[in-house]
Amino acid sequence: MIMEIGVVAGEIWNYLDDKKSATEDELIKTLKRPRELVLMSLGWLAREGHVTLRTLESGYVATLNQK
Repeated sequence: MIMEIGVVAGEIWNYLDDKKSATEDELIKTLKRPRELVLMSLGWLAREGHVTLRTLESGYVATLNQK
């Protein structure tokens, strides 16, 4: 499971590198990954300081942090 989370985290990173920000629903639809896996991967990226998450009524928006 850890490997899957890491792979999806990389996919999210690449997507956000191009788009700058995305909702969780947009990521799930675009990456064609289960919601739980996308959320775990977003959590990993947020914990590592790579993305910022903002709460919406319908979920989250992830923004890639610039270094």
